[in-house]
Amino acid sequence: MRAFVFSGGEILPEYIEERPLEGDIVICADSGYENAQKMGVKIDVLVGDFDSLGVIPDDVGEVLQVPAEKNQTDTQLAVDIAIDRGAEEIIIIASTGGRCDHALSNLAILEYLHAKKKIAYIVNGQNRVRFVRDSGVILVRSQYKYFSVITLDAVAKKVSIEGGKYPLKNAKLERGVQFAVSNEITKNAALITVKKGSVYVIESRDI
Repeated sequence: MRAFVFSGGEILPEYIEERPLEGDIVICADSGYENAQKMGVKIDVLVGDFDSLGVIPDDVGEVLQVPAEKNQTDTQLAVDIAIDRGAEEIIIIASTGGRCDHALSNLAILEYLHAKKKIAYIVNGQNRVRFVRDSGVILVRSQYKYFSVITLDAVAKKVSIEGGKYPLKNAKLERGVQFAVSNEITKNAALITVKKGSVYVIESRDI
């Protein structure tokens, strides 16, 4: 089962190709409700303290209100609900626009989901972000013109990029000097592999 988790933050709905299908579950974290509304998506579960949304809508099947003082963000709560209800793939919508602290905490959720062995990525219309650790990912040519590999560890070792305008072979990426940025797919797909280390693979488009 797939879960769509809508978070707060800026989105470009007209550029988001990922849409729920029959059998998917849609969970909104607080003001993520507004983003789901922008995309015309039916909401199954709404969770949060509603400090951002301000009101509790009456057009949602299930509402879970939590205290404002808690040890999890609303997006984290929504992701955990998705896991508890059996989702194997979790697509987080928004999450990276607006406040930097919110964006960073939401990006960290991708690492959390990787540890849970879930397929996961964040998309907001301009960007699509995946977390990769000691493995690889294939990027198929798509609406996104650019891709970047951003290391999270002090050093990511033996990083290779095949099928990119700027190839790499067993390169070392350092957190303090990020240079694997704004690459482009030259054929039908690009292969990114990381032998040792954690990275974000970010696809981006010009708007």
